[in-house]
Amino acid sequence: MMKLTSPLFVNNGSFPERFTCDGEEVSPPLNISGVPDGTVSLALVLRDPDAVEGIFVHWILWNIDPKTAEIKAGYAPDGAMFGKTTDGKLRYVGPCPPSGTHRYIFSLYALDTAIYLNEGDTVEQLDAAISGHVLEETELLAKYR
Repeated sequence: MMKLTSPLFVNNGSFPERFTCDGEEVSPPLNISGVPDGTVSLALVLRDPDAVEGIFVHWILWNIDPKTAEIKAGYAPDGAMFGKTTDGKLRYVGPCPPSGTHRYIFSLYALDTAIYLNEGDTVEQLDAAISGHVLEETELLAKYR
């Protein structure tokens, strides 16, 4: 079973401030394990489903090497492509809820294909490209106020 974890927070725990707009706003460290056989690439999306105007996408990466076991804080894996966040950036955008506690869901997808999109494409384009190609999916959730 594929797992996505972080050495700095537990699933359903608190998002560390360093990785938010109140801190350094760098991407948090993540660990990947149990990638299924036959995986050609991985994709990662960070969404805030509690955003005022619908789901806010904070980070989109695809064509991550399936042998990747660790994503270091502040870095994207070599060779990964960036998609466009909700606010139009081609990078990680840290949590910054205007009020209340928001959930931030990291979704990791094991895919049976490489993704042929252009850097800067949207999460909707990624969702369409991975449709029918997901071997396994896992999530890691963190909360921030």
